[in-house]
Amino acid sequence: MSSYNHFETLVIHAGENPDHQYGCLSTPLYQTSTFVFDSAQQGGRRFAGEEQGYIYTRLGNPTTRQLEERLAALEGMEDAAATATGMGAVAATLMANLRSGDHIIAANAVYGCTYSLLTEQFARYGITTTLVDMSDHQAIEDALQENTKVIFLETPVNPNLVVFDLDWIGRFAKNNQLISVVDNTFLTPYLQRPKDFGIDLVIHSATKYLNGHGDVVAGIICGSAAQIENIKMTTLKDMGATISPHDAWLILRGIKTLAIRMDRHCSNAQQIAEFLEQDSRVARVFYPGLPSHSAYHHIGKQMKAAGGVLAFELEGSFEQSLAFINTLSLFKIAVSLGDAESLVQHPASMTHSPYSPEARAKAGISDNLIRISVGLEHVEDLISDLKIALKEIS
Repeated sequence: MSSYNHFETLVIHAGENPDHQYGCLSTPLYQTSTFVFDSAQQGGRRFAGEEQGYIYTRLGNPTTRQLEERLAALEGMEDAAATATGMGAVAATLMANLRSGDHIIAANAVYGCTYSLLTEQFARYGITTTLVDMSDHQAIEDALQENTKVIFLETPVNPNLVVFDLDWIGRFAKNNQLISVVDNTFLTPYLQRPKDFGIDLVIHSATKYLNGHGDVVAGIICGSAAQIENIKMTTLKDMGATISPHDAWLILRGIKTLAIRMDRHCSNAQQIAEFLEQDSRVARVFYPGLPSHSAYHHIGKQMKAAGGVLAFELEGSFEQSLAFINTLSLFKIAVSLGDAESLVQHPASMTHSPYSPEARAKAGISDNLIRISVGLEHVEDLISDLKIALKEIS
């Protein structure tokens, strides 16, 4: 058991497994598909689960294992499973805990591909979903059915930064024997730990802040040892949505600076949100760090800070919103987030295009909503870029 527990130390040292043979400081990259057994008997024992050890990288890899142990420590969970993508994490988690005839309660605003998985793919196999506004606790209670097994949400919500009360949701899930799953991608465990509020499983698109450099796609699932074992040995193993050792190695490298990067992301985003809120050409800003946001009271309680993503609506048309995006220079038009570079996208036509217009309206995703992921550039340069674009569409 380690003697350290500060986040900034854990991101560098949690899950360390020193290479005693060569004394490597950096985590070795075990770029291998399979592992050699000492004997046929040993191979049999490992496949039977009678002996610990590696078999095949889809089932486990030393580099991947260190990433899993580090993320479990950061989320305060017993164990973790690394996946090939963020959607791999979502799908493997939900499929391991659901079967035909089961029901899910989910937030009505989630990532577009998550929405498609819930409403289209799962529906093909007899798994039904009720989408609700999870800021309305009565709506959650009304959605509960005898066959409800899982409650799923993001907080803050992608893309309009609605924040849900994790303490209430955690208690609701426990009281009704539901498995609670929270996508914590936007805040990372540095700013929010859902387990502290009774949440069972936490997932991340590790593509985003955990890696932080825009060169990996990956996912992470954190939970109890039993839950993670179930996911690994069923859906994750059989669907094959496992991470490559090289991608795991890149995330281990990137995550060492997570705390430092998140501080800068948050500081930049706060200043940009305050700037946009004061501009008459901006109709509304969605950022929990603003006192005007309905979830501002969660800062310092549920959330350490508001994160590096914000959204806003312009005073203008759909066409003007696109013209604004096209005028930006430092903000690159791309649909990811959490990179060193600042990014901008139009949710209604990009990340949330799988929604019908009616579903987008119900989720609060308007046609002139713009989402930005604030990067690590100097904030004055970013604000200057926004000023030029706002002037162009005036």
